[in-house]
Amino acid sequence: MATSTTRALAGEEPPGPPPKTGGEGTARRRGALLHRLDVKGAPYAFVAPFFVVFAAFSFYPLVYTSWISLHRVELATLDVMEWVAFDNYVALWNDSRFWNALLNTFTIGVLSTVPQLLMALGLAHLLNYRMRASLFFRVASLVPYATSVAAAALVFTMIFERDFGMINWALGAVGIDPVDWEADKWPAQIAISTIVIWRWTGYNALLYLAAMQAIPADRYEAASLDGASRWKQFTHVTVPGIRSTIVFTIVLSTIGATQLFGEPLIFGQGPNGVSGGADNQYQTLGLLLYEEGWKNYQMGRSATVAWAMFLLLVLVFAVQRLIRRARSRTS
Repeated sequence: MATSTTRALAGEEPPGPPPKTGGEGTARRRGALLHRLDVKGAPYAFVAPFFVVFAAFSFYPLVYTSWISLHRVELATLDVMEWVAFDNYVALWNDSRFWNALLNTFTIGVLSTVPQLLMALGLAHLLNYRMRASLFFRVASLVPYATSVAAAALVFTMIFERDFGMINWALGAVGIDPVDWEADKWPAQIAISTIVIWRWTGYNALLYLAAMQAIPADRYEAASLDGASRWKQFTHVTVPGIRSTIVFTIVLSTIGATQLFGEPLIFGQGPNGVSGGADNQYQTLGLLLYEEGWKNYQMGRSATVAWAMFLLLVLVFAVQRLIRRARSRTS
């Protein structure tokens, strides 16, 4: 104590801490570097597996498919490519089968998506109420989604069979002539849409139910105090509260309708399934892609159909975004 006071009176600086050795400084710098890497690099390490899988199974096939679409390539000789530029796209534009498949994809999509989402909305509204065995009904609504598309399509094919199907048996019981569900255009598309509706209604209903349960209960209480009926609460509280989820299911349904493949393929029960019937009456874009690549062995044209489907989805989503932006500006 006396020594430090004497040094202070003499104007001398007090001695500092002992100097650090080289090993301690290196260890501290290394620890600081590892800490910065952990803080800044850990998020990228966590998301890296997704981007690796996406690059390997989505991005690379997308780029490679676009390259194949600019060539004439046969399935038996994939390593032999003849550059044709945009000839495949021009041929597809002038192909009546493409426009027929596009129209069929649109009509089947509308016939399956609109009733499906409306039924899912009503089912979710019922499941949102307190009821006995609610968990059982929620799980049961997922059973069609968990069922294999092949099994579902085979069962519905037998139900819609012309001579011994249950639907025609029920129609005959009330005096209506049997319907050839596969040979006629609209009956075939209705039958295929029924398969899609059965498989996806419960899945969408659970999405709506999760969104409904996130709506604050005080909104319903306020609407009830204002004298709103159950229907008005549904239309003015529930539907606006799950609008983003409805848009999400519309997007999912649009993608699913554009890629529709398994249901019409199995419904055709043989070679007609690939071509979508004898007159291509229910051939979708997915079936046309398969027919070009694995029946006609023209992989270049098959890749062109795939890219046409991709560009069609991009166009649909761009139009949807423009409509939403225009509505947000006017509101």
